[in-house]
Amino acid sequence: MITIRHTLFLAVLLFTTGYAAAATRPEVAQPNIIFVLSDDQAWNGLSTRMHPDLSWSASDFVRTPNIAQLAKQGMRFSAAYSPASVCSPTRISLQTGKSPAQLQWTKAAPTMTAANGYKLIPPTIRKHIPREETTIAEMLKTAGYATAHYGKWHIGGGGPGQHGYDAHDGDTGNKDAAPHKDPNPVDIFGMSRRAIAFMQKNHAAKKPFFIQLSYHALHYSENALETTKKEYQARGGRRNEKEITRGALAENLDTGVAMLMKALDELNVTDNTYFIYMSDNGAGGGKGNGSLRGGKGGVWEGGIRVPLIIRGPNIKPNTFCHSRVVGYDFFPTFCQWAGVKRPLPKGVEGGSIVPLLAKGQGVVKRPREELVFHFPHYQSKDGPHTAILSGDLKLIQFYETGKVSLFNLGGDISESNDLAAKMPDKTRQLTAKLNIYLKQVSARLPVANPQYDPNKPPTSSRKGGKGGKGRKGQKNNKNGGTKK
Repeated sequence: MITIRHTLFLAVLLFTTGYAAAATRPEVAQPNIIFVLSDDQAWNGLSTRMHPDLSWSASDFVRTPNIAQLAKQGMRFSAAYSPASVCSPTRISLQTGKSPAQLQWTKAAPTMTAANGYKLIPPTIRKHIPREETTIAEMLKTAGYATAHYGKWHIGGGGPGQHGYDAHDGDTGNKDAAPHKDPNPVDIFGMSRRAIAFMQKNHAAKKPFFIQLSYHALHYSENALETTKKEYQARGGRRNEKEITRGALAENLDTGVAMLMKALDELNVTDNTYFIYMSDNGAGGGKGNGSLRGGKGGVWEGGIRVPLIIRGPNIKPNTFCHSRVVGYDFFPTFCQWAGVKRPLPKGVEGGSIVPLLAKGQGVVKRPREELVFHFPHYQSKDGPHTAILSGDLKLIQFYETGKVSLFNLGGDISESNDLAAKMPDKTRQLTAKLNIYLKQVSARLPVANPQYDPNKPPTSSRKGGKGGKGRKGQKNNKNGGTKK
């Protein structure tokens, strides 16, 4: 008798076998890879559109001319998703190619207990990347790559040096951005300079390089350059101070990206370098996400749909791709670009997007067709909830009330028309698929709180937290980053 478990095993076996064959025939031999990750940046947080037909998919306030130039030179993805709506789960997912649900790391800050007084007790989470997990850096090193990680690590485990990175800033978190102010806001320029030095060193050694720059921006937006803040204050109108400083810091981040682009040109390696720009999740508080619903800490589109731009060899300039992609697709994609011959680790859920980059459309071949975004915690007003996407359909399951909502993103990107009552069969089908998936990956779920009293308000806020333990044994250099 063929069980669900056997079917899943066969799917993963066929997926990894096909990947291994493809990986021996990289489209471009040993390209360099630069992966830029911004923090809490909305899908419409750049001055370049993420969808050609939606004017609001670009900011009318934030100026990012260099990233806009990157977009004109590459491909923009209108339906790109972060693995999670908060930072740490996204970051460990990017390193491992697995979903936060499978990794059992679905929140950034500590979770709540029965004593907090909510109706449900959220599950506990992992707080450190396990040593047994194989990272993308460790995979690329098997193909001869030099590897570096600069900026926010935020997933413990001893830091990047314990997980395949030759150069890094240590076991960093959000708080490491705070000391860096003008003239090096949240270490943007220091990070870019360290990355450029790493490029130069390995280019001279004729060694391909992989660099992940996990910028702290847009955290500590008050640290933006003073001249930039004054410009945005003058243009701010009715915008509040937070919106103004976030806009200023986004422009400073754009300058840091320009530094990388210029260095690649000067080394004459732009044509053989894949350059990826993405955010770790949407903007916070449901604000600043344009017509997208929700924000950070929720699995509505505002929390998980993010900007994504890719420039590189054989990618047609100034193009859009509308196929749905997710952050953990980069694990097999990077491996294919690099020509990694080692099979993918067990449990990888992403699929290579190389065919999409060549054609501009298509379907990503993953072990399963659906995408699941699991957030069984209290942070947004929705309480614990999980979403599953299948094609254009998206179902959200709410654990406190048992309610499910269904949306067709193809014509309702703002998730304003709940179709659950009109499409009961499809609602039941997707609910069943979601629950099967959560069971298959041993996802952790909230449970009833025996101490819950509806007459007593909860004792703790729903918000996340700054998190991050900071560097050990290192000193911050205001103008140039880190001294070890």
